[in-house]
Amino acid sequence: MNIHTISAYETSAERFFGRLEAWEADLVLDARLKNTNQLAGFTKRDDLAFFVDRIAHARYVHDKLFAPAPTMLERYLHGNIDWDAYADSYRRDLRERDAVALFFERYGGFLSVALVGTETRSRRSHVEVLKQMLEEALVA
Repeated sequence: MNIHTISAYETSAERFFGRLEAWEADLVLDARLKNTNQLAGFTKRDDLAFFVDRIAHARYVHDKLFAPAPTMLERYLHGNIDWDAYADSYRRDLRERDAVALFFERYGGFLSVALVGTETRSRRSHVEVLKQMLEEALVA
């Protein structure tokens, strides 16, 4: 299984879907907590589900099991905690949820997975932590 991360922000549809096609993604796993507001543009949940199917010919799933805890996300976004504290908290949450095992139980049959997150020029996204944990489990 190949695992990639992709941001729903600060990108064009052409670049977003071009990357999915280049990766031959067969699953686009949306791990965002909030993905239905107007600011999400073409990556709003229902629009993204339509476009992923039609353009990338992949399955789209929004799975909040892999989203960060709302309180920690807000603290990170508002600068109350730094990236390392946020990433450590997210790792703990994933371990408590047994999320890595559940990922492989639910999605282990896919060959190329794109994890949708919220990286911008000024902030990192939780999906890079998720990717690292999933890749560590693959080699273990």
